[in-house]
Amino acid sequence: MEVDYSHIKVIGFDADDTLWVNETYFRDAEVAFGKLLSKYETLNKIDQELFKMEMKNLPLYGYGVKGFVLSMIEMALELSNNKVSNQVIQDILEIGKDMINKPVELLEGVEEVLKNLSQDYRLILATKGDLLDQERKLEKSGLLDYFHHIEVLSDKKEGNYSKLLNHLDIKPSEFLMIGNSLKSDVLPLINIKAHAIHVPFHTTWLHEEVHEDDTNGAEYKTVRSLLDILPLLN
Repeated sequence: MEVDYSHIKVIGFDADDTLWVNETYFRDAEVAFGKLLSKYETLNKIDQELFKMEMKNLPLYGYGVKGFVLSMIEMALELSNNKVSNQVIQDILEIGKDMINKPVELLEGVEEVLKNLSQDYRLILATKGDLLDQERKLEKSGLLDYFHHIEVLSDKKEGNYSKLLNHLDIKPSEFLMIGNSLKSDVLPLINIKAHAIHVPFHTTWLHEEVHEDDTNGAEYKTVRSLLDILPLLN
């Protein structure tokens, strides 16, 4: 499928699992949490119930590690019938702190792509999650200087993107979003008449998974890595 990007003036990048590793740490944390609660339930059941708790709490806590930790604590209390030890609660808190303190591991080609594209396009970062955590990761990444604007969104739906583009005086037809999530980084942009390129990550959070029927024939490109974007835009 050929897509014309000649009118693009501004390129937006997702952060987690587009520029740096993120979801892998959540999967590791889920495994550690399952082991802590294994005396109360099977690992598979714990995983399922934790996801349900996350979805229940998402409107309250939003995205990010802190909300995830609160959901783990609540799930631990529920699964144990409020009998879980103080030590287990402490261990859950340590899982969260370990996630927050992880080094920022850039994905292949990130800096090369940003350096190249920043010469011809205005780049913005549009991510969701906990503000403090995302600011910390961006600072650690060393990528801050490539972006003209940074926005940490509460969610990534059509309305969120439209508000952002209006605020920055960007025409949807001149905007391209690049990210790993069809649900958050691609389909909302197509729906507001902007452009998007999908760069899949090997691990996808269940909440971000999209069935083929949900794409409704939306026109977007999928590439294997960020480096594959350069020939499309240069």
